[in-house]
Amino acid sequence: MLRPRKMKLAELTVFKNDMDNVLEYLGNKGEIQFPEPDSAIDSLEVTRIKMVIQRLIEASEYLETSELEKDFHEEVSFLLNRENEKYINDICCKIEEIKDLEHAVIHEKQRILETINEANAFSKMNMPFADFEHLSYLTMRLGRIEQKYISELRNNMGERAVIILLDDGIILAACSKKGRFALDTQLKKMSFEPVKVPQNYRGIPAEMMTRLNEQYDSIKINEKKIKEEKEKLRRLYFYEIKRLTASLNLALSAEKIKSRFSVTENLYHFSGWVPADILPRLTKELTSITDGRIAIYIFSPEEVPSVKNGNEKVPVVMKNNAFIKGFESIVFSYGAPLYGTVDPTFLVAFFFTIMFGIMFGDVGQGFVLLLAGIIIYKSKKKNNKLKKFSIPLISVGISSMIMGFLAGSVFANEKLLVTPTRIITQFITGQPMDRILHILPMAGEGGSIIKLMYFFAFTLSIGIAVNSLGLIINIYNRCFLKKYKQAFFSKTGLAGLLLFWYALFIAIRVILGGRFEIYDYFGIFIPLLFIFFAPVIWRFITNERPVMEKGFLSFVMEGFVEIMETISIYFSNTMSFLRIGAFALAHAVFSFIIFYFTEELAFSGITGTIYAAIIMIIGNVIIIALEGLIVAIQVIRLQYYEFFNKFFMETGVEFAPFRFNRKEKK
Repeated sequence: MLRPRKMKLAELTVFKNDMDNVLEYLGNKGEIQFPEPDSAIDSLEVTRIKMVIQRLIEASEYLETSELEKDFHEEVSFLLNRENEKYINDICCKIEEIKDLEHAVIHEKQRILETINEANAFSKMNMPFADFEHLSYLTMRLGRIEQKYISELRNNMGERAVIILLDDGIILAACSKKGRFALDTQLKKMSFEPVKVPQNYRGIPAEMMTRLNEQYDSIKINEKKIKEEKEKLRRLYFYEIKRLTASLNLALSAEKIKSRFSVTENLYHFSGWVPADILPRLTKELTSITDGRIAIYIFSPEEVPSVKNGNEKVPVVMKNNAFIKGFESIVFSYGAPLYGTVDPTFLVAFFFTIMFGIMFGDVGQGFVLLLAGIIIYKSKKKNNKLKKFSIPLISVGISSMIMGFLAGSVFANEKLLVTPTRIITQFITGQPMDRILHILPMAGEGGSIIKLMYFFAFTLSIGIAVNSLGLIINIYNRCFLKKYKQAFFSKTGLAGLLLFWYALFIAIRVILGGRFEIYDYFGIFIPLLFIFFAPVIWRFITNERPVMEKGFLSFVMEGFVEIMETISIYFSNTMSFLRIGAFALAHAVFSFIIFYFTEELAFSGITGTIYAAIIMIIGNVIIIALEGLIVAIQVIRLQYYEFFNKFFMETGVEFAPFRFNRKEKK
């Protein structure tokens, strides 16, 4: 539990015919981490699969199959062969054909509607028909054309013009001002003969408006048919698009991985990091999948050249139970420990729970956190991102309830626990007490200040324990990494630890009535001398010359700076834990204010009782939401700056196994 899981490097040689089955197994299990690619350039196969996926995404967006964003959990194959690609192409072609038709109909509908609107605006105007060529939107041509050219004219003009057959061989062509040159060119090619409208003829021909409205009605009918066909395609291909998209995402993952491997005419050769405890099962199952056509070689980290020369870090995967695992995100958000060094998650879980409970002591408010953690933990929602916070919420909820019982507070009410506390203390000590722990000094209680001082002394003892454990971990880690200078002579090594402990010994002895003795000078100055002369001592031991690498003056200045920094760091790191008592006191004061106001209002009639209930609810909500967040930040800060800073001098790499993700990413 205090050390990460042991890792091994597995080198595999697989026949090409077995490669897809092997990758499918490894991707589903998620138990091997492959090295990062040397190049970010996609292979031709990866590019091809990306193009097919993009085509499916566009088809799904058109059919509005938003459920594609959800995970697809059924078994799928990740092979993209010619048969599958042809099947996908057929589906996409059908959808794209309807999509093109719909776009054409929408544009045609819009064009005809604009023509109708402008024609209607001028239809009742008493003006010569010839003057309509001055309209801002429309250009109209009225004339005779042979019947055989009408279809060709419509095809050539497409969406750029409306061609209306008014009578045998007589058409009315309307287009935008921008399209009049194209219209006139086409009409000229087809021997168009303009028809002269009588000079006294006014308005727009009724036949034109009738034909425009008929075309508009026809377009709406076509639009309805296309929507029905679109819905039919959606029902028909919804599941298939979902399955194929998931399949192609697996294919993409597989091809990206395969592009990293060494490949010959018949074989793939690759390697990856695997937890040592699962290697026997992994080897057995891979041998079964390939019918024995696989070669697997196992290497310890110290046997891998890239690890030995420092070019590669062994990935780290923790070995913790469910409770401690809930706090791994706190550790990894700071950084992964180096492989083989101490896993601090157990200590993080312990101190996080203790410190949060002390600063947030209330039975009712702690129960809310406990309940929230249980609800999140029991949630059946897949991929719930809050689930990783469920265990920490449960643990701090319980610790807050315990501290709340000791302090006698339930939702800021300080009277509800008086009776049970008296019964328990009477049974244990023979003397009943209203509350076991007095955090807030009260008038008339002469010993309450002394008790508060004891409480703050207890929070300092937590700081001493955290700082000491951080130094011990650092000494062990440095010895494991064979960095003995930092392990024994640095301010965070053995010399620093002895200095810290002896200074505490003197402080405790003086507080208890003792005095500073002559031998205390040796207890203080000997560790300081080792820290001051650490570079010289180490270069002398390792026979490096000169022993003062940068000269005497530079050595002296760096030594004094190191001493000053050591003293200030240990003092500030220890005193920093007084904030635990300070926040506990602030929590008690806030709770007392809420309790005082609600108690005063509760005895002033019905209105006062209502106001008291409102203040109690709002006050507790503020404490839980705002103060709870602040306390969590303070606890994390103490862990990071007072604990991790002692031994997290270099971070490792978190284990990130190759795993298929069936979720489509847009």
